[in-house]
Amino acid sequence: MATPANPAPGPSGEIHRVSDAYVAAVAAANPIEATYFGEPGHDHLLPDLSPDGVAERGRLATAALAEIAGIEPVDTASANAKAVFVERVGRTHDLHEAGLVDYDLNVISSPAQDVREVFDLMPTETAEHWATIAARLSAVPECLEGYEASLRAAAARGDVPALRQVVKVAEQCRTWAGLSGARSFFAGLADGAGELAGPDLAAGVAAAERAYADLAEFLTAELAPAAPAEDAVGEDRYRLFSQLYTGARLDLAEAYEWGWAEFSRIEAEMKQVAARIKPGATIAGAAAHLDADPRYRVTGQDALRRWMQELSDRALADLRGVHFDIPDRLMALECRIAPPGGTVGAYYQGPTDDWTRPGRMWWSVPADRADFSTWREVTTVYHEGVPGHHLQIGTAVNQAAHLNRFQRLLCWVPAYGEGWALYAERLMREFGYLDDDGDLLGMLDAHLFRAARVIIDIGMHLKLEIPRGTGFHEGERWTPDLGLEFLLTRTITDPAHVRDEVDRYLGWPGQAPTYKLGERLWLRARDEVKGRQGEAFDLRRFHQDALEMGAMGLDTLTERLAAM
Repeated sequence: MATPANPAPGPSGEIHRVSDAYVAAVAAANPIEATYFGEPGHDHLLPDLSPDGVAERGRLATAALAEIAGIEPVDTASANAKAVFVERVGRTHDLHEAGLVDYDLNVISSPAQDVREVFDLMPTETAEHWATIAARLSAVPECLEGYEASLRAAAARGDVPALRQVVKVAEQCRTWAGLSGARSFFAGLADGAGELAGPDLAAGVAAAERAYADLAEFLTAELAPAAPAEDAVGEDRYRLFSQLYTGARLDLAEAYEWGWAEFSRIEAEMKQVAARIKPGATIAGAAAHLDADPRYRVTGQDALRRWMQELSDRALADLRGVHFDIPDRLMALECRIAPPGGTVGAYYQGPTDDWTRPGRMWWSVPADRADFSTWREVTTVYHEGVPGHHLQIGTAVNQAAHLNRFQRLLCWVPAYGEGWALYAERLMREFGYLDDDGDLLGMLDAHLFRAARVIIDIGMHLKLEIPRGTGFHEGERWTPDLGLEFLLTRTITDPAHVRDEVDRYLGWPGQAPTYKLGERLWLRARDEVKGRQGEAFDLRRFHQDALEMGAMGLDTLTERLAAM
């Protein structure tokens, strides 16, 4: 077990005390969260995912909200901290009250993935580290049994995840258990121990394999027959999830309409860029031309990792001291290929509070894929790294003197973070890093794809009508099949990625639109501050001040930026 480190010092005061205490309580109640944000002493454990465990975490949120409600802020920092805490923990409370927590199961972000992925974050340098891993592996069966109990209890009252999610997650579980033709994830993990393997590691691997095999069987044999074929969650539930992921009360009809306008704007520009790449070519034709160009290709997954690392390192070096204030701690960003079995795509994991684990960019690719087109992915490195997630999250973690531990470590709002990361891609274009038309087409495609997410995610879950003049099944109402067709025919995103995306939207309602909607707010806020400050406006200062406030919901962010 890791030796507890001294916690980073933070601001004083009752609001900060309650916030910090809540972080400690969450870490104890959910050791996976503790590992993610670097709270020591819990790495050998897994959470209680049973109905009792779910209820206890709900009570923690309710009690903390009640306590902080009676505390008056004494300064601007504590007022900001209270606003952030009440909004974020309030959304957690709302989900528990609505009974939307205990049957959490989807293809990308649910307990089924969390239990597997937490092992990616655990240190492996010493025999003690491997003993901790072995202990956590041995805890997987009880943890997943509790998860099954919660899913079963929710099903008894009529709440069952959609069949699409149940089937897909069962497939993931079989892959991780080693039942899909390849060795299990856990056996591959243990290979890294070598001579450091202790006597309990093999038993832990076997226990985790059996647990995931059992979960796959439970999902297939028991939950799937009760699962509804309907994917859409409807407007009431969608609004709850949307508020969780945005921290705002959105006008969904306006967001849907804006998504179409933004999609059309980007599509028009992509046609212009495609014509420059290959005169007379369509967007898809220009993409095929770039895919065939050896200047934009790397072969082998390790080569992809090296390319990611080199581009990330170069961005850090170039932007530091010119466009952003990047402290030494943030200059380390590790790029890795994710273990097989999960959905395709890139993601970021932030540094621990004591900085013993740096920020990491992971790329999940099909296990059998060896050829990659870099023109599509340059902007992704900027999104996940610098000036995207690594700068945004790392800056907050580095604000120990000004932000409490909840603000630094536990507060994550997709519309804030993903919105910033998409805005960061646009910034790199403004800074001159996407002047190559191939790389620019990749950036525009990423933004087109995120605009499509606004349209399809809201459209499918609310079953909205496709407007006239869009050139796509006009007048029909969205279905999953139409969502897939739209992405395959109106974007140039990798088809393997696209197929995962539709499953993601349907299982994670309200999250996918946060990228574009968050970017929209960042751009609007920048223009408003610039308009107020006039010639005194300094873009570098605006970015630094905004990021140092830490993550918060969009409504709270709008209020705070209005004071700049």
